[in-house]
Amino acid sequence: MDNATHLGLDVHKDSIAVAILRPGQHTPDERMIPNTPEALRALVSKRGAKGHLVACYEAGPSGYDTYRLLTSLGVPCDVIAPTLIPRRAGRRVKTDRINARNLARLHRAGELTAIRVPTSEEEAIRDLVRVREDLKDDRRRTMHRMKSFLLRQGRRYPAKTKGWTDKFDKWIHAQHFTEPAAEAAFRHYVAASTPAGSSSGRSTPRSPPAPDHRSRPR
Repeated sequence: MDNATHLGLDVHKDSIAVAILRPGQHTPDERMIPNTPEALRALVSKRGAKGHLVACYEAGPSGYDTYRLLTSLGVPCDVIAPTLIPRRAGRRVKTDRINARNLARLHRAGELTAIRVPTSEEEAIRDLVRVREDLKDDRRRTMHRMKSFLLRQGRRYPAKTKGWTDKFDKWIHAQHFTEPAAEAAFRHYVAASTPAGSSSGRSTPRSPPAPDHRSRPR
């Protein structure tokens, strides 16, 4: 028999639906708490005195702060892969409390699949990669819009080059418009499409230095 108390958590930005399934219980106790470290600590301190606690919640936009806080408090926590959670056929009604209740029951039954939680360093590197990809996508879209703007203004690059070459970049920066509004619009496009780290002075996030794992002299 499982002697642990299972906490099923449905985590949102401002609140957490909690289902508390104690040993031998079939229907969990349910409550809503604020999504704050203080509320989670209070939940754990009250339940932890009555036996062993384990927790789980679905991976999602809330990230891994809940996992890290619970594990720091000595509560084993699994972050569950949402797509691998068993679902009842034909059941479409979903609420925060129902989700928490199902998580607690399925966790006790051993029917949930946990993901590997990245370390804080790994998560930071992932975020850096995402930011770079987002900035590249934003710049690519801006460059397409700028080309469309120039086409509407009757400006066509005289060469046949299709890529964004140095010559094309110089031609872009040499364009000016007599209408102040058109000039302002074009300058906005130029500023948004200028590569980070160029003479425009815009900054770009840099990769953290690689850790030095070489042995150091003692």
